Amino acid sequence: MDELLAMSPVTKALAVGLWFLLLLVGERLFPAAIPPETARFPGPGWRRLLRNAGFWMLNVLLSLAIVLPLTQAAATAFPALGAWRPGWWSGATGLLLDLLLLDFLIYWWHRANHVVPLLWRFHEVHHRDEFLDASSAVRFHFGEVALSALMRAAIMIPLGLQLPSILAFETLVLIGTMFHHSNLRLPRRLEKILSWIVVTPSIHWVHHHQVRADTDSNYATVLSLWDRLFGSRSRTHRSLTMPIGVEGRREESFGRLVVLPFVGRD
Repeated sequence: MDELLAMSPVTKALAVGLWFLLLLVGERLFPAAIPPETARFPGPGWRRLLRNAGFWMLNVLLSLAIVLPLTQAAATAFPALGAWRPGWWSGATGLLLDLLLLDFLIYWWHRANHVVPLLWRFHEVHHRDEFLDASSAVRFHFGEVALSALMRAAIMIPLGLQLPSILAFETLVLIGTMFHHSNLRLPRRLEKILSWIVVTPSIHWVHHHQVRADTDSNYATVLSLWDRLFGSRSRTHRSLTMPIGVEGRREESFGRLVVLPFVGRD
């Protein structure tokens, strides 16, 4: 645990990047579902990958310019507000508790993104993707990323959360999000066991089902227990032929997706 905290942001970024590449290769060698646009590789699916990569590049720039400085400022501006934390809430125990707390909070933030109309306008861009693979995990509108950064800063200050815990959690979130969006074919028994602990593709694909009742379920990001605790776990089981996307809506070009939250839905 201490080794994770000691890792530099660059090292963590390289680790996440390697994980991303492994998933991209693995899900193409061992796919769970065949993309509807083509059974070949490469093929028209490259347009979708480029669209998702466009959002990733915009968000990298946003993170370097705004998100990371804001997060660092929130972690250091009011250190006295963290004085409420008891002595045992430190070291490896403190990190584990921070990660658990942050995963609990991100569950409710994700749920809010489906309930609050303004937040959904941005989050819908992520759900407009009509197929899921690891690249879907980096397809978020920069407006949603900015709002998430403000939310994170707002909770960091009163809770006394420090930058190492935030960076460790962000690393964990990226690894988990890439995994549960992936099209990697897992042994059924292994995925069933994993699903009791963490969010797996079989759980999260249902969240991207075009049926709105399923879209508004399965909000957990890392630990799968939150949906069971708060009654938001869908009873639907993943089918590899289930339509992915937003009910009654269609995928758009990259340019149209960028302006979509500001001009309304088609």
